Amino acid sequence: MSILPKGLQNVIEGFGRLPGVGPRTAERYAGYLLRYEKNAALSIAEALDTLHASVKLCPRTFALINADEDESSLYNDPKRDKSLVAVVSDYFDMVAIEKANLFKGTYHVLGGLISPIDNVGPEQLSIPALLRRVDEDNVTELILAFNAGVEGDTTALYLQQQLADRKIHLSRLARGIPVGLDLEYADHITLANALEGRQTF
Repeated sequence: MSILPKGLQNVIEGFGRLPGVGPRTAERYAGYLLRYEKNAALSIAEALDTLHASVKLCPRTFALINADEDESSLYNDPKRDKSLVAVVSDYFDMVAIEKANLFKGTYHVLGGLISPIDNVGPEQLSIPALLRRVDEDNVTELILAFNAGVEGDTTALYLQQQLADRKIHLSRLARGIPVGLDLEYADHITLANALEGRQTF
């Protein structure tokens, strides 16, 4: 039997479902909101309540966009080069590259990486939409901006096979990104150097 009130226990369990949040961290988050910040708790609750209704996927780039938008504003920006596409595994990798303030192309979010051990195959990713974009937007270069590792390499090889009959330049980020580091945690200088030093794949 738990000695904590049910309401508090529910919040702790909710925080504990988040990746990287252990039991002690979940308890600290819940305790902080209970003791000190009623308005913060209400604000977080409201934001979570409207999250799914206020966000959707761009049908072209598969980036997250506001629910009232038709397509990604980055994709529709006339200053962006649609022939140059950075392919990323998830939205926050795109955000990380954008913060480097160097890339002037557009993005495509796959929604993950090929990982047979996790039962993630090409059919679970937005690869068919990417192949359509290559043709429709006359893409000349794809930068495969994946985390260094088995899943990133497997996905890159699969895309290389799928694009073998098209005249398109494939490159990868330079290996300045440490193995095992998620792009969203890389500093801006490292990301900028990796973009500038990208290599033909």
